[in-house]
Amino acid sequence: MTSHQLVLFFVGLAACLGFARLCGLAAQRLGQPAVIGEILAGIILGPTLFHGAHTRLLFPAGELPFFNALANVGVAVFMFVVGLEFDRSLLKGRGRAAAGVALGSMLLPMVLGGALAFVLVRNHPTHDMTGFVLFMAAAMSVTAFPVLARILTDLRMQGTQLGGLALTCAAASDVLAWSVLAVVVAVVGNGGTDQWRLVLFPLYLLLLFTVIGPLLRRLSLGRRPGSAGSLTAVLAGLLVSGALTEWMGLHFIFGAFVFGLVVPRDESGQFRREIEGGLGRIGNLLLMPVFFLAAGLKVDLSAIDPASIGEFALILLAAIGGKIGGAYLAARACRIARRESAALAALMNTRGLTELVILSVGLQLGMLDTSLYSLMVLMAVVTTAMTSPLLTAVYPRRLFNRELTETRQRQVPESAEV
Repeated sequence: MTSHQLVLFFVGLAACLGFARLCGLAAQRLGQPAVIGEILAGIILGPTLFHGAHTRLLFPAGELPFFNALANVGVAVFMFVVGLEFDRSLLKGRGRAAAGVALGSMLLPMVLGGALAFVLVRNHPTHDMTGFVLFMAAAMSVTAFPVLARILTDLRMQGTQLGGLALTCAAASDVLAWSVLAVVVAVVGNGGTDQWRLVLFPLYLLLLFTVIGPLLRRLSLGRRPGSAGSLTAVLAGLLVSGALTEWMGLHFIFGAFVFGLVVPRDESGQFRREIEGGLGRIGNLLLMPVFFLAAGLKVDLSAIDPASIGEFALILLAAIGGKIGGAYLAARACRIARRESAALAALMNTRGLTELVILSVGLQLGMLDTSLYSLMVLMAVVTTAMTSPLLTAVYPRRLFNRELTETRQRQVPESAEV
């Protein structure tokens, strides 16, 4: 890397961070998650506007590999934090309603996504039809658990029954969606002579939960949680875990995710909080804006024609109809009231950054071409942006306040008994 390239890299990185931050703040002022503005920042900096002239000015072709490498590190850290924040207790004790809504919000969009693949393949040919169908099914069915958690926190709903049920359903559906994506990666991403490496993945999971997990627990007890040694060990571990799953024929995101799952859950939660504070801030302030940039540079909406508009309408119909329709019908079948079912369905339609990660994997695998990738990214933005307004429409603020009051009243007697 020459001195001139280094100067351009630093200037481009600074411009990316500043612009992404401004767009994120603007989105928050409009009542949207910051991630919406940051995704749009990446799209604006891409080739959609001015035929990419500003992109070439800020990010010459020689610097793009460095941005892509940083973006991959950002995705690895993000997936690790998702695994770290994943509360396995959410999947316990929620009963039939959570399982029913999770399955309903998964199955219908998967069916519609698979059917849509047969329509889209006419203009977007693929080398593996089975993989393409499975990928579209997974891409349509995902719910962005981290973004949903942020929306519920902003609305102060994370402690309510409706918020807890939504998080439970999102956690369960995301596990299923990642499993489907893992199958796609295994089938499409490694068709060579090294497919035998895939059989090592179950053994690696066993090693993680029986050996690495206890070692991390000892580390959390034997050192100050926020020490440089602890953070270095965890950071090195997630990178090695991602490298191993990539070598096995799966994507590195799975290695980073499962490594986050095995980080010990101590009662105080101090170890996890310290790690999130260290790695999470680096990811949010530096690495993830670079990922948005790298993703946006691949989005080109300048060549949209009537055929593309028709495809986008079908994609939105399958995505929104599948998620909202599947979640609502499943909730009603579980005897949840109409208004609560509608609110739950609106929350499950959130896709955000998780969808962007899946689409990036699809682009790397060759499941998506540039035009279809661009339309799918736009779908992720639209479905996430509509969550808060739609939720407010079907579940007014007065109902939020009433449920919050009831939740606090239930908690007071419990505290008094203790």
